Amino acid sequence: MATDSHGDGGHSPLSQFSVSKTVDLTVGGLELHITNSVLWMFAATILVIAFTTIFMSKRAMVPGRMQSLVELSYEFIANMIRDNVGSGGRPYFPFIFTLFMFILFCNMLGMLPYSFTVTSQIVVTFGLAFVVFIGVTIIGFMKHGLGFFGFFLPTGVPGFLAPLVIPIEVLSYLIRPVSLGLRLFANLTAGHTMLKVFAGFIAPLGAFYILPAIVPMAATIGLTILEFAIAFLQAYVFAVLSCIYLHDALEMH
Repeated sequence: MATDSHGDGGHSPLSQFSVSKTVDLTVGGLELHITNSVLWMFAATILVIAFTTIFMSKRAMVPGRMQSLVELSYEFIANMIRDNVGSGGRPYFPFIFTLFMFILFCNMLGMLPYSFTVTSQIVVTFGLAFVVFIGVTIIGFMKHGLGFFGFFLPTGVPGFLAPLVIPIEVLSYLIRPVSLGLRLFANLTAGHTMLKVFAGFIAPLGAFYILPAIVPMAATIGLTILEFAIAFLQAYVFAVLSCIYLHDALEMH
């Protein structure tokens, strides 16, 4: 669980989400400070690169455990794209794989004590969602040209309903990056907050009676296991929805 060691001393469950400067950097009068969020994103990026290169460097015919894990992750994402996008999604495998692995490693790093959960920042999750939104929109126009506007009027809808259906379809399309980014942000933030709340009861209760401290301790252990599952699940959901949006751009419904 990410914790915060400054400000209010980390007593507030929300203090773990505080963004703080770790390196002061000014270039030409422009403040380019490096925050804890930037450092943990950088750490996640380095770990993803190391995971996908170092363990695959030997490419043994009989793979070891780590090489098997990397190959399994490749196959997992390849199957995800095949099931949700089809053969047309093959060229976009590097992007979906990178997106999934980056979010997964950010989520998992956020489970380490005294770390920082990058995906608990809505500006980060919305930024990722916005990249997906802009990317699939560009792909849609590149493939279909102005015909992509037909996406907002599903086939078979009577013409007299077009003035009602088109605004609804446009609104639902524009809200995609909001829902995509908000889902990841809300799940990680809520889970880590609950985890710290229950963990905060262990020491005060244990200082007087051991038995009452067992309940919050058991709840904390259970929530920790659940949070690890959610860390993977939310990366998976983000990647799957990205694949679905990509399919819509390529196939027009």
